[in-house]
Amino acid sequence: MTLTFYKYQGTGNDFVMIDNRQNVFNKNNTKLVAFLCDRKFGIGADGLILLENHPTEDFRMVYYNADGNESSMCGNGGRCIVAFAEFLQLITDQTTFEATDGLHFAKIEDNIIHLQMKDVDTVESFKNHQFLDTGSPHHVQFVADLAHFDVKNEGKKIRYGQPYNQAGTNVNFVEKVNEDTYTVRTYERGVEDETLSCGTGVTAVAIAMHNTGNSVATTINLNVQGGALKVSFEKDGNSYKKIMLIGPATQVFKGEIAC
Repeated sequence: MTLTFYKYQGTGNDFVMIDNRQNVFNKNNTKLVAFLCDRKFGIGADGLILLENHPTEDFRMVYYNADGNESSMCGNGGRCIVAFAEFLQLITDQTTFEATDGLHFAKIEDNIIHLQMKDVDTVESFKNHQFLDTGSPHHVQFVADLAHFDVKNEGKKIRYGQPYNQAGTNVNFVEKVNEDTYTVRTYERGVEDETLSCGTGVTAVAIAMHNTGNSVATTINLNVQGGALKVSFEKDGNSYKKIMLIGPATQVFKGEIAC
């Protein structure tokens, strides 16, 4: 079989994107997903995303980690699929679509994607870290000298350690630049390595910084290895609502692969 695919990236978080409205892709073939995401033998990506028909909304997003397993919400992938839907002329400047964690609204302004994330009702605070779910689970922790920090090895220890164990968590290491700007590096489960950017991760960091009182701003700037993102939100009691992940999403190339 020859498969047509598109490659997208959002601040360096890259994805194989497939138009699956005609059900051309075997969704049960985890080995195929892992092959396509393999950077040595396949196309190479942090994950694979299928755009599918939806009975009431503009489309459905189905996301797979690079290991081949279907996974929880991916924020940068969500921004990329909005750009892909615009490219396919399914939408113009705004959309509502379904992902694994429910419905998402998004809009496009000057080629920047504004993606509304799920509300966050609970932020768990511990001595050295915060834990919260922004569509995917995230451990957030300050470190010193982030530029030279061993993200892969230290992140792996936390990802597989107590209390997360095999189910795991994504791990975000943070350094403060100023009151409304933070630098973030993320170890992603499923990829099992550091990625250049993580959308649900920077969303978690922004909310954690506000929740701990490190920032009073409701729009936070996040510097990642692959560029810069913004997260805006509103605080409603103990909950965070109207959370928007804001940044670019770019088509890199289109291709065909035998599989």
